[in-house]
Amino acid sequence: MARLKPKLVPPKLARRGGAPERWTSAFIDYLRGECRLADNTVAAYRRDLSRFQHWLKGRGVQGLTIADLSDFVAWLHSQDLAPASIARHIVTVRMYFRYLQLEGVLQDNLAELLGSQKLWQRVPDVLSPDVVERFLQAPSPREPFWRRDRALLEVLYATGCRASEISNLNLEDAHLQEGYCRCRGKGNKQRLAPLGKKAVAAIRDYLDEERPVLAEIPLKPPRWLLLSRSGRRLRREAIWQLVKKYAILAGAPASISPHTLRHSFATHLLAGGADLRQVQEMLGHASIATTQIYTHVDQTRLKKIHNQFHPRA
Repeated sequence: MARLKPKLVPPKLARRGGAPERWTSAFIDYLRGECRLADNTVAAYRRDLSRFQHWLKGRGVQGLTIADLSDFVAWLHSQDLAPASIARHIVTVRMYFRYLQLEGVLQDNLAELLGSQKLWQRVPDVLSPDVVERFLQAPSPREPFWRRDRALLEVLYATGCRASEISNLNLEDAHLQEGYCRCRGKGNKQRLAPLGKKAVAAIRDYLDEERPVLAEIPLKPPRWLLLSRSGRRLRREAIWQLVKKYAILAGAPASISPHTLRHSFATHLLAGGADLRQVQEMLGHASIATTQIYTHVDQTRLKKIHNQFHPRA
């Protein structure tokens, strides 16, 4: 079978090719500056491109064929990557080639011919309300900055926010009197996330007792709501570590992550009778299709609906 080759690039455009590293760096700047993607998304694209460059072994992209790109996908499979990770790599390469096409480095984007990976929808892990309650009570006076940690866990479960969204909360984002916080999601999109009474009480306790002490450490008053022991922003990685720590103390599954609380938040809302559209808005999902996975998780709610409305239930 003959290989499908890209059209020859005119000499003027070919001279613009330059080193692969140069265009990789320019592409990352393009994602950050013009596409305004979130830092975590840009970091994922950077990792994927690094793996692509490793596979290229110094070859330029101008001479690649669709068969070569198919070999790249096969190589990804050989690295024992998850299907979702392989699918993301393909999207990254497509976007990278599209960018090179816009810059005149390539005339054709052969990466568009790569087939999308068929993914099984993975049902997320969800904690029962009893386990969540035990988990939220795990921070105790025996732990340093336990008030901050309890506020962190309460806000994670009360809002369903991502760890990065919690990390970036500023003081002025928390409207305790009104009972909500303003968070910034993917693509810097803002939304209002309701806070429950217990989360508000935990935040107030932290603001009164611990944050003033932490805020005195740096020379300049910090603007973030949750502070580290050095008085700086409590980073996403630290939030993951704290969640793991209190999962162990609470006797909860060791696989718990901040996203587990997000999944539990959505599932418990649906179990309580919340509308799927309302849950979509609170989670900040752009598409309701992303939220629909929780209808598969919450089987008890579906049984109740079936028993209530089906004539032969």
